[in-house]
Amino acid sequence: MTGRTDALPAPAALTRAPRRPRAPRRPGALLAVLALLVLALGTAPPTRAAAAERPSATVSKHEAGAGGTVTVSGRGWRPRALLMLLICGQNMIGGTNSCANSDGRAVTTDPKGAFRQKLPVAEPPKPCPCVIHVATVTGEAASADVPFRVAGHPVAPLPKEEETGGERLRALSARLDGSSGVLTWFGAPPQRRLVVTVANLGSAPARDPVFEVGTSHGVFAPSWEEHQWRGTIPAGKKAQVKLDVELSAGAHGDYRVSLRYGRKVLVEQPWSVGRPWGVTLFWILLCVVVPAAVFRIGMAVVDRVRPRTTVVAGRGGRHRSARLWPRRASRAPGPPSGAPPPAERGGGGALPWFTADTLPRAPGTEARRAAQTHHPSAPSQENRESPENRPTPKGTT
Repeated sequence: MTGRTDALPAPAALTRAPRRPRAPRRPGALLAVLALLVLALGTAPPTRAAAAERPSATVSKHEAGAGGTVTVSGRGWRPRALLMLLICGQNMIGGTNSCANSDGRAVTTDPKGAFRQKLPVAEPPKPCPCVIHVATVTGEAASADVPFRVAGHPVAPLPKEEETGGERLRALSARLDGSSGVLTWFGAPPQRRLVVTVANLGSAPARDPVFEVGTSHGVFAPSWEEHQWRGTIPAGKKAQVKLDVELSAGAHGDYRVSLRYGRKVLVEQPWSVGRPWGVTLFWILLCVVVPAAVFRIGMAVVDRVRPRTTVVAGRGGRHRSARLWPRRASRAPGPPSGAPPPAERGGGGALPWFTADTLPRAPGTEARRAAQTHHPSAPSQENRESPENRPTPKGTT
């Protein structure tokens, strides 16, 4: 019995011994695999970070006087994007109205999203602190500001944000609702509705706030229009504000819609407006139809005024045109009243320089006259009317 009890624990020891070392080996292998993955991921992010790099800009020098130039470089922008470069005062708090817009420059990024452009230094309409503002003109909005000092330009402290009370409105999200109709295709003013979710971060409610909606095209400054929103935004709450936006008739291209409260721009939304092809089609048809109508009217007038002729076959198969009415004889001034006709004055009225005795006579004219004198072919009017030649009625005598 004792031999059996000593022999039984041996198999249990054999089974437990191999299980204990395996348990710590599995977590170690997992840790090794995780370490390799971290190392592999640690080498990959540089390329991804370069691809997802935020737009940035740098300047060759941070101070220059008016009339000089500064080189602006940047990277991380969208490939083949059109950018706008401006020198703005007051850190561009008032938007592009505080920028030297007439001296701005435009540049297109390369396929890698980088650019390099020389910018003339000009004094902005607002005092410094100044910045060089770089922003996209079309497509998704992106911007970057670089501090810059214009030598000789006045410097003033930044203005405080003007609020109507203790409210502080900030935009959380924005979008443009609506679509173009058939009338817009023919040049009607494009219309959209700007929907903005506004939060009140101040300590007082905002009652009937007055917003300013601006529309800009290209590099031009926006034109602002006041819109009063009826409602109250309590402190610490948010509300959805809907404002109508309308462009001029026939507008097309890339526009930007901005919303401003006080002196702070809350949001900017791009708006791409299609070309009104209906207007182009109308002008093309007008240029074709009007000349054709004028030509037809002119041909009708010519056909009505010109003399009507008909083609008559002549001898030898030749054709000649014959008039359907005789020519109008030219009217010569008639003789004065009481004057004898031309035939009575000279005898022959054919030509004035010939008299009756000197008119040329055709051969045989004298012989025909003599024959007519001696052998009358018909009784004259006097013989017919004489009583001797009147026929008497036949009767019994």
